Amino acid sequence: MRTKTFPAAVLAPALLGACNRHQSTLAPFGEDAADIRSIAIVLLVGAVVIAVGMAALMRAAVRAPEGRMTHQGGMKMVLWLGGIIPSILLFGLLVWSLPAMRPREVAPADLRVGVEGEQFWWRIRYAPQGGTVVESANELRLPVGRTVSLALSSTDVIHSFWVPGLAGKMDMIPGRTNRLVVRATKAGRYRGVCAEFCGLSHALMAFDVIAMEPAAFDRWLAGERTPAPDSPGARQFADAGCAACHAIRGTAAAGKIGPDLTHFGSRTTLAAGVLPMTRANIAGFIRDPGKTKPGVRMPAFPQISPAEADGIAAYLQGLK
Repeated sequence: MRTKTFPAAVLAPALLGACNRHQSTLAPFGEDAADIRSIAIVLLVGAVVIAVGMAALMRAAVRAPEGRMTHQGGMKMVLWLGGIIPSILLFGLLVWSLPAMRPREVAPADLRVGVEGEQFWWRIRYAPQGGTVVESANELRLPVGRTVSLALSSTDVIHSFWVPGLAGKMDMIPGRTNRLVVRATKAGRYRGVCAEFCGLSHALMAFDVIAMEPAAFDRWLAGERTPAPDSPGARQFADAGCAACHAIRGTAAAGKIGPDLTHFGSRTTLAAGVLPMTRANIAGFIRDPGKTKPGVRMPAFPQISPAEADGIAAYLQGLK
């Protein structure tokens, strides 16, 4: 009984892992990912056809009487099945897939977005043509139907930018900028990850991808340019030393080391896609970030009392 159930127990998690729609190459929301899925399906069907054909040949060869095939007949079979037909099929696949490999053109008016991988979070800068650069973190928003050029880089180690439903993977290498041009086709909330081992919390380095209708995206980007409102919590935030690493536009906080927190409260996740955005999670992360993300560069603040941490968390949660 154990022998029969073992293969099912092994295969079930692998098959179920492809059933989600927010992080799956089988549920594309970008043109490139749709092309990748189409190519993968064609290659899979071709592989199955070849495997079935080989199995049928093997069965016929085993059952055939001795001496049925001559040497000359065998050489013709090897020539056709091992050389001519595979060459024709591979050439056809190459010609069919070449259009999907053509780089997407970028017009001067297209949106540019800079994405920097850091241990273990994502710095994101929106640079619209003729507009003000807007910085955010751990959340990438894209207008549906518009071409977006992503400039991918890293400040520390090699990371890999991957949104399975949007496009293929691309490495982020220190000292080099790689460009990935994408176009979202369907609105929704999706997920991206780092696909290159980059340290202790590599598996905890995710980000949200929100594809929006163009008009909604324009309104959101305009709102992101507005500074944070004045609040008594800004003084408490600064007194705790948070302003040394983080920036909040409209306040004295102008740190460049950590993520920009100007509209922090509008994000749905905390710590690069790891925790839900709740006051308790924010306060706990402030006092001991290493408990959630081992190896993170943000220092712990055990000297801050739970009440103080809760006050700062309430302030940050209100930045929308």
